[in-house]
Amino acid sequence: MLSRQRQLQTKLHKLLDAALFGVAFWLAHWLRSQPIFEVHILDFSTYRWLLLVIVPLTPPCLELQGFYRRPLLFSRKQTLWQLANGATWISFAFITVMFFNKQEGARWLPFLFIPIAAGLVFAKEELSRQWSQARSGGRAARRRVIVLGSQNRTGKAGTAPDPLEAILKHGGLGDAEVVANADLHTTEPNALANLLHETSANAVIISPRHALFGDIEQAIQICELEGVEVWLLADFFQTRLSQTTADDLNGNPVLVFRTGPDASWQALAKTAIDFVGAVILLIATSPILAIAALLVRLTSPGPVLFRQQRAGLNGQPFTMLKFRTMVTNAEQLKQELAQLNEMSGPVFKVTNDPRITGIGRYLRRFSIDELPQLWNVINGDMSLVGPRPLPVDEVKRFDDPAHRRRLSVKPGLTCLWQISGRNNVSDFGEWVRLDLEYIDNWSLWLDIKILILTVPAVFAGAGAK
Repeated sequence: MLSRQRQLQTKLHKLLDAALFGVAFWLAHWLRSQPIFEVHILDFSTYRWLLLVIVPLTPPCLELQGFYRRPLLFSRKQTLWQLANGATWISFAFITVMFFNKQEGARWLPFLFIPIAAGLVFAKEELSRQWSQARSGGRAARRRVIVLGSQNRTGKAGTAPDPLEAILKHGGLGDAEVVANADLHTTEPNALANLLHETSANAVIISPRHALFGDIEQAIQICELEGVEVWLLADFFQTRLSQTTADDLNGNPVLVFRTGPDASWQALAKTAIDFVGAVILLIATSPILAIAALLVRLTSPGPVLFRQQRAGLNGQPFTMLKFRTMVTNAEQLKQELAQLNEMSGPVFKVTNDPRITGIGRYLRRFSIDELPQLWNVINGDMSLVGPRPLPVDEVKRFDDPAHRRRLSVKPGLTCLWQISGRNNVSDFGEWVRLDLEYIDNWSLWLDIKILILTVPAVFAGAGAK
């Protein structure tokens, strides 16, 4: 199924799901008001305003559970689990709002809401599944497509190339039916037109691989005259990591090859969470910041803050802030300690580093020295979650070009490496692997989980030694 069609279906499902969660809230209230509970409950009009919380929150909550990214043949057990989780988060939301609004609530309301909401949306999913299967069973309702490919690696003409074979194998065409296969090089314009007439096809999939662009253009022009859609697979180049998306540049169609997270509402939410979260944390930790600054000033000569050029997004240098935890000539002493480096690769790490001051060791243990970087987050140079920024000179010494892909997102205060026990990671390759794992699997929910897991890591004193 084309992404545009899938997006339209997803939007429709989001609207239906939000409406069903609203209905579930009304049903839960109605059941709670029945005599069986023998407890008086306020009229629904008193709680009706909570629909303004429940309905808008439903799509993003289910999105965070991965509900709208399920495979075509999704697991019913997985669906119920995701719906129950989403309904639970929604119930937490309206209970919290009611608490701060000092409004009397019915204790059984969330316990009724969760199964009803999950059950209604699950029933909708089952009906949708049955309808799709019934619809695809009727030949007249199915899309008829012609596969127009080039010779594959084995040299056999008229067969679908590897990318298209994978799409067909995994049911990526949905209810579409392949009615003919033809070779892009040898099929004459008239032959293609006759094939369109004979099969009554309403779409042509072109998988060009290494075909000449003139052949592709000619096939598209024939389909234009016939009023038939063309789906052009962007498999001209064999990429290993990039996700390919279509966009336009001043009205000109372009293909975008991207290895990092795409621009989306989750990316916008991440930016907002970074700014708001950093401001809140900066205000909340201001007493700690003041005490730490005073202790650094009183216990060792030199500036309170340590400023260093670090590699930011795509390697762009920025000035990172930290509380100074080392002696002022730490950079000069680094050369003398080079033979003690415990980290492979360009990164320098020594357990019980003699350059660290007494108060600095305590600040590093509980990651208090990192708190000034909240200003870097507010300034837009860093994020709350992302690969830790490395000094510019260490980035220049990368011996594997693939390591630079960790620079494709903003650096962060915490990351997978931080919560995986950074004192136990001595291989720079493993460090990079964790960073790339974060980039390749990024979601807003992953950021939230990392932030939550960072809290116990900080209180346990799992900071840098």
